[in-house]
Amino acid sequence: MKPILKAQKLSKTYKTPLDMRVLDNIFLEVFPGETISIVGKSGEGKTTLLHLLGTLETPTSGSIEICGELATTHTSSYLRNIHIGFVFQAYHLLEDCTVLENVLMPARIAHKDIRLGSPIHNRALELLGEVGLSHRLFFPAKLLSGGEKQRVAIARALINNPAIILADEPSGNLDHAHSQAIYTLLLDEAHKRNKALVVVTHDLILASQCKKTYALQDGKLGRKLA
Repeated sequence: MKPILKAQKLSKTYKTPLDMRVLDNIFLEVFPGETISIVGKSGEGKTTLLHLLGTLETPTSGSIEICGELATTHTSSYLRNIHIGFVFQAYHLLEDCTVLENVLMPARIAHKDIRLGSPIHNRALELLGEVGLSHRLFFPAKLLSGGEKQRVAIARALINNPAIILADEPSGNLDHAHSQAIYTLLLDEAHKRNKALVVVTHDLILASQCKKTYALQDGKLGRKLA
């Protein structure tokens, strides 16, 4: 079986008054149906690593392959739009658009049919039902609570049926009940649809539910914990 995502010798250094190396020689392979959590203290570079894996940032050195294709300056945007669903810690919703419009936005960008009754439109309604927001379809995103915005972001990440889901602290703004519902949704999406899931989290409950857990410390992706 070939990995959906493969990172080799991945490093990231930020240019400050003194060079600051955040990530150092990271190796990671993620296979279909596999669920991985990455844990570590605040400031260790977990979000930076997730951004590199999702081609949102460029590594200082090393390479990333997604579904067998090398991510480069020319291919990163294409690979991200086609194969990756990203759940941001800060949501990044379009505040003046409705909940439904936000969820459908990646499909619109991919030039898919999002009209009422289309498969994508129906999938958006299904996802919003799964995250408990069927009653908020036409609410502007700016009127939602933080927890509701996070659930919209998760539905949006899943709308294009991505091969891999990258989630940055997906339960950071949710209470325990909603957190468990989100864990179940993300894990089921990976297992039932044979997708890969990589989650950055401080929540050890979520981490323990993933098939594998890694620790990021001093720029290195450490020993496998589970």
